[in-house]
Amino acid sequence: MTAPGSDDEVMQEELRGSGSIPQHIAIIMDGNGRWAKQRALPRVAGHREGVNSVRDIVEACGQLGVRCLTLYAFSTENWKRPQQEVSTLMRLLVKALRDETDRLYKNNVRLTAIGDLDSLPTDVQRELSDAFEKTRHNTGLNLNLALSYSGRWEITEAVKKIVSDAIDGKISGDNITESLISAYLSTSAIPDPDLLVRTSGEFRISNFLLYQLAYTEIYISKVYWPDFRRKHLYEAIRDYQKRERRFGLVSEQVKHLQTL
Repeated sequence: MTAPGSDDEVMQEELRGSGSIPQHIAIIMDGNGRWAKQRALPRVAGHREGVNSVRDIVEACGQLGVRCLTLYAFSTENWKRPQQEVSTLMRLLVKALRDETDRLYKNNVRLTAIGDLDSLPTDVQRELSDAFEKTRHNTGLNLNLALSYSGRWEITEAVKKIVSDAIDGKISGDNITESLISAYLSTSAIPDPDLLVRTSGEFRISNFLLYQLAYTEIYISKVYWPDFRRKHLYEAIRDYQKRERRFGLVSEQVKHLQTL
């Protein structure tokens, strides 16, 4: 925990005084393998160190008053990786859930997840269910894990549900709007991300939250995820605070709306 009067607490206060804190931050946690390779370590070492980054970023977001943090933890495409690595990642996920759930509960963090959770191993599903149940009444940060997730998968599933409801007469073609589509997505209960952070310097969104990122501000960090800590998150937020979010408008319109 951050000690009162610490340098970190001062930096957090500076961020709060400099502009709005993004209410929903999404992160593509990239670079675990390259981090390990640089150190002549097995890839699993990068994944293990990445858990420490998750812990620090979750704590920092909770302290800053961020309402939701979505972490891209495992994509549907990741199932195509070598079986040994996939199995190791699943074991690490189980261990992380067991080790961190009590901490999440004590810090008032609510854990949720999006993705094809039924495709996850049984022990992972069980640990997730236990963590969901233990933290479901927490009112602070919503830590949202994207597991066995991809944006195209999510949109496909939403279309299937919309078609099914249309066949059942629950909706008609005239009812299909952007808002209705959003309601059928797995993120229907949370706002679209204000800020997307991608680590490791790659310039792509990798099939992540394709519908939700329409007007999200994007920040690319060259830091590999295992080295990414709260100071790097603060840099991303500072950059975000310098931007003018226009949502398709021109600057003059935005400034006018801000005076109303």
